[in-house]
Amino acid sequence: MSDPDDPKGLIRESYRMEGIGPAECRSIFLDWALSLPEGQDSSAAITRLLERHRAAADHPMTQVLREGQTTLTTPRRRGGWRGRARN
Repeated sequence: MSDPDDPKGLIRESYRMEGIGPAECRSIFLDWALSLPEGQDSSAAITRLLERHRAAADHPMTQVLREGQTTLTTPRRRGGWRGRARN
């Protein structure tokens, strides 16, 4: 069964792994984010995944997903020198 919010089943499987830590969850999260179809609303997908796994509130993936809500939805300025005066 394919899940549009978790096409490869990465998030689902992370919740099943015994002893998984935050570093592994961040790696899985990155792979998950890169595997989403272009144009899919990642923020909405994260919200639905958190709701689906709400019983595992103390799981490291839950914390990573919460962090991902902020990280993926907050635009950041990229680049370094544009807009700055040169000396």
